[in-house]
Amino acid sequence: MEEEQIRKALNAHWNASAVGDLNAEHAIYDDNVICDYPQSGERIIGRNNLQALRSHHPGKPSGFGIRRILGKGELWITEYIITYQSASSFTVSIMEFLNGKVVHETQYFASPFEAPAWRSQWVREIP
Repeated sequence: MEEEQIRKALNAHWNASAVGDLNAEHAIYDDNVICDYPQSGERIIGRNNLQALRSHHPGKPSGFGIRRILGKGELWITEYIITYQSASSFTVSIMEFLNGKVVHETQYFASPFEAPAWRSQWVREIP
C-alpha cells in the first residue's frame, strides 16, 4: 500500500474515531489485529474484540485532536489528545500495516502534568 493511501486511511480512521462512527473507525484493522495497551498490560486480539471493547467504553470522547501523523512504509505513528469527561490524555498510537490493514497497534496514554518551576529558564511552552 502506498504511503498516500495509508495516510488517507489514517485520516478516515481518526475522523471516524472523533465522531464515534465505530464501523468506519475499525475498517482500518485486519480481522486478526493485535492491539496492545502496555500501561495496563492488556492485549486485544481481533478486530471484533477491539470494536466491542471500544463500543462499551462508559464515556464517549468529548474532544479529539490530532497533533501529528508520521510514518513511512508499513510503520505509522499518530500523536493525539483525547478527552473523556473533561480529562485529557496525550496519546501515541503506533500502527503496523500489512496488505493495507493494521495488523498491530500499540497505544500509550499519558495524563498532562504541571511543569516544574526549576526548569523554566530552559524551556518554552508548546503552543
